[in-house]
Amino acid sequence: IYILNTSELILSYLVSIKCLYYRHRRTLVKSLKRVMNVLPGREADGADITALIVTAHPDDECMFFAPTIIRLVELNASVHLLCLSEGNYYNQGAQRKQELLNSCAVLGIPASRVTVVDHKKLPDDPKAEWSVSLVSSVIVRHIRAHSVNMVLTFDGRGVSGHANHTAVHKALTGSLSVLPDCCLLSLVTVGLLRKYIAFLELPLSWLLSSCLCCIIGSQGYRQAKAAMLCHRTQLLWFRYLYITFSRYMFVNTFQMIPQGPKNLKIY
Repeated sequence: IYILNTSELILSYLVSIKCLYYRHRRTLVKSLKRVMNVLPGREADGADITALIVTAHPDDECMFFAPTIIRLVELNASVHLLCLSEGNYYNQGAQRKQELLNSCAVLGIPASRVTVVDHKKLPDDPKAEWSVSLVSSVIVRHIRAHSVNMVLTFDGRGVSGHANHTAVHKALTGSLSVLPDCCLLSLVTVGLLRKYIAFLELPLSWLLSSCLCCIIGSQGYRQAKAAMLCHRTQLLWFRYLYITFSRYMFVNTFQMIPQGPKNLKIY
């Protein structure tokens, strides 16, 4: 009996991952049509989507949402970013804001579509309790100002459990009644094991039920990594481990809050 050695097993797995990525890229048009069925407008096209990524701190956009941003930009969607703090926990707010703009440029979001909120009641602090009504009003105002029809943010566990992340989710869920025409999606928080097995997690993300699944290949990963490296103030040793092993550098899965597209997968 011929037994595959370790290197052959790894190679076989990588080939299957590559086939999974390229095979389902062709389903993109159908997926977009399913999205547009729940949104007002004409026939589905990437240009019909005005997406808003809502984050709490500079670096959230690439640490957690890079695959989504990269894929939406590839589809010619209009992607906006609303960051609800400057990340001034260590008095580096101005520097971190510039790092955010640099990161967004790498990901394909121009500075004109990036908004960073600097409000004394929204500090970068895991012990601070952000006002749900304040955050909600900021998000809703931004959605209306830019005619946003798709909003993506954290789920109730906030990926890392950070209080500022979960506050964003609470604020968005509290805004449902005034956002009837928006597709609202929350980034799924996974367990510790799944979170740190890098691209090995891709087949599992594909098989498990989700409303939206965004996967990037090797080129997209290099782009996401380059965006992460723009955040020089945050590049402590464990960040490099995160860049290498976090599944959020390769794949994002979303659930509805509670409206939104069903069974949508972007490849």
